[in-house]
Amino acid sequence: PYQTNLLRDGVRRYLQLPTDQTVLILHAKVAQKSYGNEKRFFCPPPCVYLSGPGWKLKQEQIKAKDLGEAGFRVCGYMGLDSMGSTLMETQKLSFEEQPDTKGFSCAKALYISDTDKRKHFRLVLKLFFSNGQEIGTFHSKLIKVISKPSQKKQSLKNTDLCISSGSKVSLFNRLRSQTVSTRYLSVEGGAFIASARQWAAFTLHLADERCTRSEFTLREGYIRYGSVVQLVCTTTGITLPPLILRKVTKQYAMLDVDEPISQLHKCAFQFQGSDHMYLCLSTEKVIQFQASPCPKEPNRELLNDGSCWTIIGTETVEYTFSESLACIREPVSPVPLITALQLTGGGDVAMLEVQGEYFHTHLKVWFGDVEAETMYRSPKSLVCVVPDVSAFGSDWRWLRYPITVPLLLIRDDGLIYSSSFTFTYTPE
Repeated sequence: PYQTNLLRDGVRRYLQLPTDQTVLILHAKVAQKSYGNEKRFFCPPPCVYLSGPGWKLKQEQIKAKDLGEAGFRVCGYMGLDSMGSTLMETQKLSFEEQPDTKGFSCAKALYISDTDKRKHFRLVLKLFFSNGQEIGTFHSKLIKVISKPSQKKQSLKNTDLCISSGSKVSLFNRLRSQTVSTRYLSVEGGAFIASARQWAAFTLHLADERCTRSEFTLREGYIRYGSVVQLVCTTTGITLPPLILRKVTKQYAMLDVDEPISQLHKCAFQFQGSDHMYLCLSTEKVIQFQASPCPKEPNRELLNDGSCWTIIGTETVEYTFSESLACIREPVSPVPLITALQLTGGGDVAMLEVQGEYFHTHLKVWFGDVEAETMYRSPKSLVCVVPDVSAFGSDWRWLRYPITVPLLLIRDDGLIYSSSFTFTYTPE
């Protein structure tokens, strides 16, 4: 009981002032296979962001022990899963601190060789402190391997490479197809920029064409050329005006194509209601470019290099943990991810199934600061008994309004994994 009370007090302190450490991995959904000796580096390059107040706290603890500056820097390696781990196949990452105090690093030289016959793979990130202490191992989502961008008209029967409304994309531009000149659409200081270093993920929404900008309504479905779309930055929420998506063929915008768009296609974004104006980059600035109509072919407009973008779907995966209660020597991984909850029964016999990934037998589900009796089913499923509402204080039983508590997973050494999920008690 003494241990339980100590832990409960610690969880209460954590809930009042969460000291989380978050590892965010951003990567493309598809990767183009290399060809012979030509290495096709992943574009956009996989990025890692470290955020949350827990990193500073942990570094201060190490600093106090090691008495040296060098021991607490975060460093890491990123590579492809299960293909051996020789240093040639992994890339060393060093993190730089950004103005918003996030740590940032990207793996610019990763590729998949044409001798690798897999259709899918994951990226593996291993993080360490520079004193050698391992932080943990983190995986990306699945990445599909393609040999080259599909030139065929995409059929909606095989939607593997199509891009749906509400999904996340990255846009990049290469002048004269040179990889050294690659720039990514990004957001900095509240403005859209073309960055050679960092890329942003944008949610691509299909818009209702009859709407004005102020009353923007979204639609479901796959995105086709000729559609009106809205690009919204996933981190800042900043958005561009409504744009018409155009297919690009040999530097011409095709005005009469309405097929579905596909991964790694060349495309252009025409400002809706404008006079042939397109989204364009000029070194680091994002500007508008006026295309020239083709007198002989009214369904084409001539663009410049800076208005031709390559589009690719992206994924993010976020791992959050807190070592505030634990003085752990073990790695924090596998970090469990909750994806869904399923409630069965009610009253005194309510059971909650927690669905997700990377579960193991050393985890307990907590409802706020109350530990639940937890059964491990599989790496994708935990089942727990829902604690009685009186566990949160005797007077809550008589309240007439719902009570919502956060759901946590806590490892048996006190390591906390927070989640975005909550549980609500509703009065009968």
